[in-house]
Amino acid sequence: MRSKHCAVLIVYIVLLVVPVAESKVMPVDYDTGRNRLIGSIISHLLPAQHFEHKPVDDKLAMAAYDLYLRQLDPRKRFLLQSDVTVLGDDVQAIDDNLLRGQVVLPDKAQQLLARRIIEVKSLVEDIFSAGFDPYKEEYFETDPKKLTFCQTNSELSLRWYRALKLQVLDEYLGEVEKQAEELKKTERNNGLSSSGVVDQALWHSSLEKVHKRTQNYFHRLQKMTRQEQYNRFFDAVCRAFDPHTNYMPPTSKEDFDIHMSGSLEGIGALLREDDGHIKVVRIIPGSAAEAQGQLQAEDTILSVAESNGDPVDISDMSIREAVSYIRGTKGTEVRLGIMRTDGARLVIPIVRDVVKIEETYVKSTVLKTKSGDAVGYIKIPGFYRDFSGAEQRNVTDDTRSELYKIKQKNIKGLILDLRNDGGGSLSDAVEVSGLFLPGGPVVQVKNSQGMVRVLEDNDPNVAYDGPMIVLVNQFSASASEILAAALQDYGRALVIGGAHTHGKGTVQALMDLNRYLPLLHFKKYDDLGALKLTIQKFYRVDGGSTQYKGVIPDIVLPSMLDYLESGEQYMDNSLPWDKVDNVGHIPWAGAHLAVEAARKKSAVFVAGNIQFAKIAQESLKAKQRSKNTLVADFLRGVLKERQELEQARKEAKAAGILEDAEADGLDGAKEKKTLEEQLAKDPYVDLCQYLLNDTSVTSVSPATRK
Repeated sequence: MRSKHCAVLIVYIVLLVVPVAESKVMPVDYDTGRNRLIGSIISHLLPAQHFEHKPVDDKLAMAAYDLYLRQLDPRKRFLLQSDVTVLGDDVQAIDDNLLRGQVVLPDKAQQLLARRIIEVKSLVEDIFSAGFDPYKEEYFETDPKKLTFCQTNSELSLRWYRALKLQVLDEYLGEVEKQAEELKKTERNNGLSSSGVVDQALWHSSLEKVHKRTQNYFHRLQKMTRQEQYNRFFDAVCRAFDPHTNYMPPTSKEDFDIHMSGSLEGIGALLREDDGHIKVVRIIPGSAAEAQGQLQAEDTILSVAESNGDPVDISDMSIREAVSYIRGTKGTEVRLGIMRTDGARLVIPIVRDVVKIEETYVKSTVLKTKSGDAVGYIKIPGFYRDFSGAEQRNVTDDTRSELYKIKQKNIKGLILDLRNDGGGSLSDAVEVSGLFLPGGPVVQVKNSQGMVRVLEDNDPNVAYDGPMIVLVNQFSASASEILAAALQDYGRALVIGGAHTHGKGTVQALMDLNRYLPLLHFKKYDDLGALKLTIQKFYRVDGGSTQYKGVIPDIVLPSMLDYLESGEQYMDNSLPWDKVDNVGHIPWAGAHLAVEAARKKSAVFVAGNIQFAKIAQESLKAKQRSKNTLVADFLRGVLKERQELEQARKEAKAAGILEDAEADGLDGAKEKKTLEEQLAKDPYVDLCQYLLNDTSVTSVSPATRK
């Protein structure tokens, strides 16, 4: 978030190519003294400046070690248990060493890992020489958290055999499907994919491709520098404080550009590095990824290819290295091999493009209920504010303008859609709240010194005073949670959505480590990098934090996101929920929806709605699939699993709960639908219209919640 109240660093890396005026220095070479200095500075700076003032002690050392180990060998395919035991000998000393400016673990880890990479590379060559039996019924555990480190090289070899066999099977079936696509649709089932009998030429070709890809993977691993291991260790120490606190090493200008804003070009996705995997956080409104329609939050990106080129395995890559493969020139196609949380795998083609800025702005329309009444709808994709552009455009003015337009249609109620809204400007979260409230406190901000500031709506005017509903989901975060919470606390709006919003109730700031150089070392070393650390926390007017729990809707509906473990409560070392004092506020006394009456009405609506029934059914199936991480590792088994997933997508599409591009597969960019066309098949919007059209659930008495 960025506003007149506070400045906040963009938390995640955006896959965008951005021209900027300044550049960062190139990555620096390893220097013992420099790394000791970084370790000493962060070990003293973090406890002093971080919101929670966690001490650098044995507990934090253990958390940092766990994070670092998971980055070092995330899929447990290199280190043996004996290696982990050796590394674990230093855990208790991590905190003491840091405070003394001594860093031991990264060197020890790199030496062990380098030796194991050479040994595993030899094991893998033996595996490819022996080949794979596509018919032998075997199973492979895909969740590293369910695995232990291998005790022997024989166990390690078996783990690699099954992992590589699955890759070859996936590659083979991908080639089969590609070949089938080139034939007439009537010849699609030509015996290759449905008979379970391997085409030897295609099998050999697939094996060679996976072999080459694996060799490139080892080559990349062996290029990892000593300094990169130190950078990862420092980042693990920072993330032991909370998931949004990071060490940011010096980078080249190209990498530094990722964090800036301006003329945006790329696929338009926010990513995070998660235990050796690159995961999608959210899709940027107006981006190429949104236009294509298939990439989703929580997808894991496994591979990247240019158009019809060979895919590059990006497993175990740092996020910066992965980004370098995904970014590219406008108009070029990138093909992302992804895995859904429920285990489904597909290749998504995206033509890189600039972000269509108009798609990121507030949109509105007027919907008609079955009785012919008008209901207003406003979509806020994000809380934007242009501080530098000539237009000075911001979400508050745009929302006010859209409200004015739809009010001319004599709307009976308003739907404010904050689904997938990742946040933005804090000042606009306060000001947009003020469009619907007659003044008063909106949010409380507590800093690391324990001081609490109350941010208020100082404008007594209300832009819209009719009944309203706010739609949220698990990807509504930060500023959107502040708005939803304020309108809920005042009884101003009914909040409807999944089990909870994201729960991102913290503020981060960027601190340049070079500013903390002791005079003795001034300009002796190259750039030390920076810290992004959590310095503030948000609280509702009733005193409860939006952190961790998020906003719990008044009416919880079935959602296709229910099976996802997405949000602060699922992240390592996330800050807990807590409370400050209730600042007091006057409940909304105007027209609004009565919570209990609306719950009863919505329960009846949902029970009789085919789409909601299908959503609940498909979400349950997806949850079961996501928990079944032991997958088939033989041809017929993989075919069966793929066919089941394909059938599930077809059923979801038939029920109207899946976008056409997602259900139809690799058919490029989806045809752009109008806002009205998108909303016509939206069961959540249907429910909102139903409730706003029912006068038995509206009330003009002071709003109270139960």
